[in-house]
Amino acid sequence: MSFGLISSRADRRLLPEGRLAGPMPWVIAIMMFLTALAAATGLGLGAAARTIGNDLSGKLTVQIVEANPDIRDAQAQAVERVLRGQADVTALRRVGEAEMAALLEPWLGEAGLLGEDLPVPALIDVSLRDGDDKRVEAVEQAVRKVAPTARIDRHARWLEPIIALIGSLQWLAAALVGLMAAATASIVVLSARAALNTHRETIDVLHLMGATDLQITHLFQRRIALDALFGGLVGLIAAYAVILLLGDRVQAMGSDMLGAVSLSGIDRALILALPFAGALLATFAARVTVIKSLRKML
Repeated sequence: MSFGLISSRADRRLLPEGRLAGPMPWVIAIMMFLTALAAATGLGLGAAARTIGNDLSGKLTVQIVEANPDIRDAQAQAVERVLRGQADVTALRRVGEAEMAALLEPWLGEAGLLGEDLPVPALIDVSLRDGDDKRVEAVEQAVRKVAPTARIDRHARWLEPIIALIGSLQWLAAALVGLMAAATASIVVLSARAALNTHRETIDVLHLMGATDLQITHLFQRRIALDALFGGLVGLIAAYAVILLLGDRVQAMGSDMLGAVSLSGIDRALILALPFAGALLATFAARVTVIKSLRKML
């Protein structure tokens, strides 16, 4: 008997390895397909959460709420001067009236209701070095010294429910990967037991010829490992094709939020390693199952 991954002719005569005939490789292929999709979903959502968090963590909007346009403009100018003197402020921009009109046009129409007819708060977009609470509080205090009625909105707060939802979906994806791994191990156990029953007479002959349980176990675990690797690669190829197709569809939508759902090089490497991890899991499950079963036969 040989102990490499490539079995000898004698080993194949003892234990045929028809990887296209049995159901186990195809069941594992389905499991790997679902596992790869779940893993890609979890990793992509994690990347989206990090991207959104980094983009919005230091973003603020200052609203000068004042009906009198002269007072509103004076307070807005004072806020701009104060913010330019803050070391943590990296950029600021006042939203112009034309831009405000364009933003409100879908709701108010083209009647030109800005200005005296409809007082609209002055908006100032502010970018900080980061979203540290102390930096944000310092900016808030500086703004309220010159504009006590100003409102300061942190962009990150707007998307906190979405970030929480993304976190829940990540945990769900991780749970699905774990369930698929457990299901794969169960399939391997059942397949190993079925193979032992099928080749029981061969096992008895090998025992009479002096073969040890370890040698017989090696035959079965190698066959199951190759079957699992074959099924895993088939499932991964199918899943990767779906991932690429969905990625193209998401990019075509042009949505910044959906576009943040992407896979890095490390994420892709982890997904590509799934079939090999599945083969290792199958090998371990087969080894434990076969050794326990052989001990009961004696």
